[in-house]
Amino acid sequence: MSDRVDINRVLLEMRTIRNQTAAFNGVGSLAEGRLREADPMKPSNGPQFGEILAQAVDKVNSIQHQSGSTAKAYVKGDPGVDITDVMIASQKSSVAFQAITQVRNKVVEAYKDVMNMPI
Repeated sequence: MSDRVDINRVLLEMRTIRNQTAAFNGVGSLAEGRLREADPMKPSNGPQFGEILAQAVDKVNSIQHQSGSTAKAYVKGDPGVDITDVMIASQKSSVAFQAITQVRNKVVEAYKDVMNMPI
């Protein structure tokens, strides 16, 4: 149960960071708009960092839910769910969570580096 609480806490932190970066998307788009006017060769539409991060968090969340539902189905005795399915789903969930945690750590580290830069 403590693993689920830790996972939820980290996901909440990541959503908070995502929301904080979403506040800066307006400023970045203005700056990019000025750059696009100066450089017409630059691609005009591409994925935003906040969108990619949000998709990653949502994907990890769906993997977590899928793992939990597979485990519940096995515990209830569903004949279509094998213990190997439960273990594979659990490992996928664990790997996805570890990966997104590392991404979060790198984002926080980069944010701290930018904040400590002299102006």
